[in-house]
Formats: sequence, C-alpha cells, structure tokens
Amino acid sequence: MSCEIVVSYRNRETDEIVTEPLLYEAAQRWIYGRSAGLRVFDGVLNNRTFCRLYGRWQDLSWSRRKIPEFVDRYGIDIEEVELPPDHYRSFNAFFTRRLKPGARPFVPEPEVFCAPADGKVLVYSHLKEGTRIPVKGASVALASLLDSESTARPYHGGSALVIRLAPCDYHRFHFPDAGEAGPARTMPGKYYVVNPVGLAGVPDAFCRNKRAVTAFDSAHFGRIAYVEIGGFAVGSIVQTHTPGQVDRGREKGYFQYGGSTLVLLFEPGAIVFDEDLVRDSAEVLEVHVKTGSRIGKRAW
Repeated sequence: MSCEIVVSYRNRETDEIVTEPLLYEAAQRWIYGRSAGLRVFDGVLNNRTFCRLYGRWQDLSWSRRKIPEFVDRYGIDIEEVELPPDHYRSFNAFFTRRLKPGARPFVPEPEVFCAPADGKVLVYSHLKEGTRIPVKGASVALASLLDSESTARPYHGGSALVIRLAPCDYHRFHFPDAGEAGPARTMPGKYYVVNPVGLAGVPDAFCRNKRAVTAFDSAHFGRIAYVEIGGFAVGSIVQTHTPGQVDRGREKGYFQYGGSTLVLLFEPGAIVFDEDLVRDSAEVLEVHVKTGSRIGKRAW
C-alpha cells in the first residue's frame, strides 16, 4: 500500500492549483501508507472514546494558545471571523467559529444551487451504475452510505455533491435552499481520515465512519439526502437547526474538531452542476468553494 499522494485542489476564486497542507502529515502517511500503521490506528485511536477525549482536550482553556499558530499556518482570514481570536475560550471554540454577518452571502435567485459549506468539491452528475458514488477511486454504495436501501432508492441514477472540509475551513454547514428539514438520523461508526490520503488507505471510509442523515425537501431541487460524515478526531456532529421549515442559508449544524465531509444526494433530473466543477471532477481535481456561492442550477 502506497500513500505518496499530493493533495491538490483548484481555488475557484483565483483559479490557482494549490497544494493542501495536511494536519500531522507524517503521521497520516505512516498510518495509511502501511498496513502495520493502519492496524495500530484501528487498535488504539480509531474509537469513540479516544475521539471524545481528544475533543475535550481541545475544549480546555489552555488549548487557546494554539489559535495564533493555527491562524498563521493556514492563512485564516480573521477579518471575517465573528470575534477576535483572543476572545475564544478554547481551540475548539475557535474551530467551530461563526463568521460575521454577510461574510457568506447566499445567491438569492431560487434557481441557483448554493454551496452549503466551505470546502473542496467533487460533483457527480449521474451516479455510477445508478446506485454508487465513485469517490477517489472507491465506489460508495448509496444504501451503505444511508444505511437503508429504501432511503437510497429515490437517488438511484441521480446526482451527488461531495464537500470535504479540511481542518482550516469554516466548519459550520447550512441549508442550500429553502424547504422543510426532517430530524437528523445518526449512525455510529469509526473515525477514519476522509481526505485523499485516508481514502487511499480505506476507500469505503464514508460508509464506515460516524455520520448523520437528514431528509431535506427543498423548495427548488426536490428531496435531498443531506449527509454529514465525521472524520478523525471529530468528537461530535452538532445539529443546530430545528426540524421544520428552513430558509435558504440557515445554519444546519457544525463539526467539532477534525476533518469532515458532506455528501448531498439528489433525485434524477433535479440539478445541473456548473461546467467547471463537472470538468474538474472528471479529472478527480477538487475545487475549493465558499458557503453560499453558486455551484449549480435547477434542471427543470
């Protein structure tokens, strides 16, 4: 097993190809590049107890000392953050930070589909074999992802959006359209890393990790399966919305410390993704987008 993978993406705002800095890169490559490393990780770190303890460690007041280094290393724009960095009581409080009002405006036109989160995007206009998502060389079965064949059936032959949130990203996620949201159905699981390095070692991590699924009846894009997938050290997927009617752009929830992923599934004929995203996804090149920006349009 080899893990000599360069994690690159296209910055949609500048059109530059960027090499992504990985958190604990040497450790990630050792774990996912060697079978012995993965066995050690599975036996010692890949469990709920460790991730909860690690999350609580990031909640301690002393952890706030890590914030300035984190900001500098990842070039986080503190001008858009709700509070000055020294106002956060812990590193996790900063990690789950809100932004200032207006920092992520949603495109108001109802026929436009907006990004629900900051992150690196892959889009799939027509799901492989009708029932699978071909993510990073893997083939993710919808029934396994949703833990239900009946829940997956409406999305057979439909479309999928995958957004990978790196640790430096804004970690709150939103509703991309107005509509009615159901309660989140949670599924216990593991805590594998969900970046390209991790997926190279564990291709079916999306179906094995802890996740939550919400049925979202959007006003303009049909019924959407909205899936949050935890990654390594994600102590919690926190839902902040109340089931019922929601507005476009309303906050749905947030991930606590760690890298995480969103998967949104669409019924056939519901959405047309923007051409540049379709082109880059065909080359397995992720594209960084910001919450509220246009990534597609209504197909009908």
